Amino acid sequence: MTKERFTELVLASEPTLYRVSMSMLKNESDCEDAVQTAILTAYEKLSSLKQEEYFKTWLVRILINACHRQFRFRQRHTELTEDIPAEENTTSFEIREALSRLPEKFRQPLVLFYLEDFSVKEIKDILRIPEGTVKSRLSKARQLLKEHLS
Repeated sequence: MTKERFTELVLASEPTLYRVSMSMLKNESDCEDAVQTAILTAYEKLSSLKQEEYFKTWLVRILINACHRQFRFRQRHTELTEDIPAEENTTSFEIREALSRLPEKFRQPLVLFYLEDFSVKEIKDILRIPEGTVKSRLSKARQLLKEHLS
């Protein structure tokens, strides 16, 4: 893969990377750090990508790992705070708030499926869990989200 093609694919994936990292870290500066780390790691490990059509899935997996590292670092070095920016649209804010209350294992598949349009199979590959687990977590996440919003 050429540098130009890599840049093109990263730029196309940028909104997804931001939303996935924001759903995990809930802090814009940590989110930006994780995205930059993921892009750098992907560039350094580009030779490990076997098929170009799975670039986005591969990159999101790298991002999730970077987010986990960032989160562990933040836990060790600072107090955790929930920085959820105010939204003009209260419905959107309520949904975002309810999403932030979900445990990460349920929030991740939900964000990947509904906001990022990944298939169950792609989510299985990204999160490295069985397909049935992805489906059950999506179901449980929808149920929990419904309870939070009622």
